[in-house]
Amino acid sequence: MTTSNRRNFVRKAGVAAAAAGAATIGAPTVLRSQTPIRWRLQTYAGSTLGQFVTKPLVDAFNEVAKGEMEIELYYADQLVPTGELFRALQSGTIDAVHSDDDSMSAPVDIAVFGGYFPLGTKHALDVPTLFHQYGFADIWREAYSEVGGVVWLSAAGQDPCNFNTKKPLKSLSDLSGLRLYTFPTAGRFLAKYGVIPVSIPYEDAEVAVQTGELDGMAWSGITEDYTVGWANVTKYFLTNNISGAWIGSFYVNEKQWSDLPAHLKQAYLSCVEASHTYRNQWYWGGEAKLRATGDKLELTAIPAEEWRQVEEDAKVFWEEIAQTSERAAKVVSIFKEYNQIIVAAGTPYTCG
Repeated sequence: MTTSNRRNFVRKAGVAAAAAGAATIGAPTVLRSQTPIRWRLQTYAGSTLGQFVTKPLVDAFNEVAKGEMEIELYYADQLVPTGELFRALQSGTIDAVHSDDDSMSAPVDIAVFGGYFPLGTKHALDVPTLFHQYGFADIWREAYSEVGGVVWLSAAGQDPCNFNTKKPLKSLSDLSGLRLYTFPTAGRFLAKYGVIPVSIPYEDAEVAVQTGELDGMAWSGITEDYTVGWANVTKYFLTNNISGAWIGSFYVNEKQWSDLPAHLKQAYLSCVEASHTYRNQWYWGGEAKLRATGDKLELTAIPAEEWRQVEEDAKVFWEEIAQTSERAAKVVSIFKEYNQIIVAAGTPYTCG
């Protein structure tokens, strides 16, 4: 081998070795970047309902994330009981939640307004209107920022809170003594009429009606009753509702959200907003169709003149809540302002 050839060999070997060394050193970084970020999201909804109210979001996000991130979906009580969702999210046991402030026992002074706040809304579209046009979004962000560990992202409305029961309800007196599966704040309000609120795991509610532990539910509209099987174990559906729309939100663990790349944050928020739109039409269409054509639940009604007592009682309840904190008082004042506007606007805004 000539001196020139030896020099060329050494030079080329050095370059190859350097390249191989760089590849070896760089390999773990490449592998880490190819490992998807994994989140666990738990929803308030059981497995049947969750297919419609939460799974579309998860499926859409997992598709647009293109392998960079994957969300694993868990249904009601699968990882932690619904009432412990906030603490589990704050501690990082889970990464994201779809629920309402009330059910997940969020330690914020506006939690009482989540779920079904008595007579606060008429329709699902009232909820995004209140959050985007009347300042609720800023109030919710502020409240959660003070607690720490959890970031509130977005809220939307769903179905109204009607009653499905084993016996017909045709008067307020018929509520007395009923053991109903319901939300914490809704139960507190309904206790005024003798209702006995019962808190059990979501998936146990149907069996609890069959065994006599429950007389029914004040938890949803008629779409959910048919979808999850509650219409199979109850006989009557009261068309009066104590709230026109469930106020539910999406929340994330603060650190996990902070660490997420900006483009994945935007993708997640976009999927959340798209899921709001999907639920709006799914519930709105379902409520009408099943009232008109459903063959499992007989529709009943409490006369309007008697139901006006419930509306008056709700005003008193609002004042009680307003006394709990300055921020709660602000939310109540917004509810008052908004309801005055929709009453002045008339049909269809005031149709329950």
